[in-house]
Amino acid sequence: MSRTYFGTDGVRGRVGEPPITADFMLRLGRAAGVVLARNERRSVVIGKDTRISGYMFESALEAGLAAAGANVLLLGPMPTPAIAYLTRTLYACAGIVISASHNPYQDNGIKFFSADGEKFSDEQERAIEEELERPFTTVESSRLGKASRVDDAAGRYIEFCKGTTPFGTSLGGMRIVLDCANGATYRVAPAVLEELGADVRTLGDDPDGMNINRDCGSTHPAAMLKGVSDTGADVGIALDGDGDRVVMADADGNLVDGDQLLYIMAVARQNAGQLDGGVVGTVMSNFGLELALRECGIPFERTPVGDRHIHRALTANGWKLGGEASGHILCLDRTSTGDGIISALQVLEVMVRSGKSLAELADGFEKFPQTMINVPVAPEARGRFEESGRIRDAVRDVEARLNGKGRVILRPSGTEPLIRVTLEGSDSGEVERLARELADTVKQELQG
Repeated sequence: MSRTYFGTDGVRGRVGEPPITADFMLRLGRAAGVVLARNERRSVVIGKDTRISGYMFESALEAGLAAAGANVLLLGPMPTPAIAYLTRTLYACAGIVISASHNPYQDNGIKFFSADGEKFSDEQERAIEEELERPFTTVESSRLGKASRVDDAAGRYIEFCKGTTPFGTSLGGMRIVLDCANGATYRVAPAVLEELGADVRTLGDDPDGMNINRDCGSTHPAAMLKGVSDTGADVGIALDGDGDRVVMADADGNLVDGDQLLYIMAVARQNAGQLDGGVVGTVMSNFGLELALRECGIPFERTPVGDRHIHRALTANGWKLGGEASGHILCLDRTSTGDGIISALQVLEVMVRSGKSLAELADGFEKFPQTMINVPVAPEARGRFEESGRIRDAVRDVEARLNGKGRVILRPSGTEPLIRVTLEGSDSGEVERLARELADTVKQELQG
């Protein structure tokens, strides 16, 4: 059975347009409640980011779950990884996140976590979709679910984050500019850093329901970079709206992205004898990361884009560390899902332990220039590029001209009628020229 509503990361879309409507969320809550009722635990945790539509969808999901006989534990605005953690520690049968991550406020979505704090499996999502096709029913009144609010949710998560660093770790004397993207971390992230002793200047901590991710956070880090330069801070941290991504800045106000942060963590763990295998990236991870890790003797594996694929590869290999350039990093020896605060803490811990600046720690990684060109095609043509001999020949020609010092990635967009043509190499001018040549071939072949 193909999935109708669930995409690569839950259900997501524009608020008010199906399926991101109040009536669908009511039905989704009831369908999830029926599927989860097969578990002996009856409680479901619900958390959200700061979007104005979160109030509406929280109420609808709560009603649907109660109609199916599930009890609801309401967390209020909390980071996505906090909901994964609290689902485990509150012994709930599932966790639900109301968030569209780094998207603007007009979008929203739903993600599910299992009792173990991991993303729902394909099988669980299919079971919910099957139940959505059945009539809406309500359990007998004596079996209806109840709802209660978890008042100490923020404090529980703050203590958990601090506990992911070695006992006695202090950020005393460290000046940090922190951008919370007017999102779900606006209360907990400053508290974590301040309680560890840092001097924190916080940006993006005044959510109004509509300013989440607007010109701030990890997708728009300019304000954080300027804040570091203007204040002479030691480091900058920018989180996204739901708190599962992070990018940072060195003391000179230079951006340090997820690939660079992953490199810093991997090398530090290798030096400490704590790496436990290799590192997982995606097809979009910078070629420079692969080369830098290879020089250190660290195995590296690529997966399709998406944290679900990374998690699956880490589990299969018995490895602990993986992530994407966007800053969605998984440290499975610390927590069960991508967590921007915990990822940042791992890097700050390395800075403290080594006595080195962020720029010095990232110095061993030379980022390769990258050019990506989106080629619009008809929706039915997205799958045809793999069948085209002309495109295959053009790719082989470009790879030969790169001579092992770069990469070619062609992939269809998962959400738009586009073919993404991406090239990496050591010479930025050559990379851009070759990318345009290849994009022209794709355009001629699939648009003609």
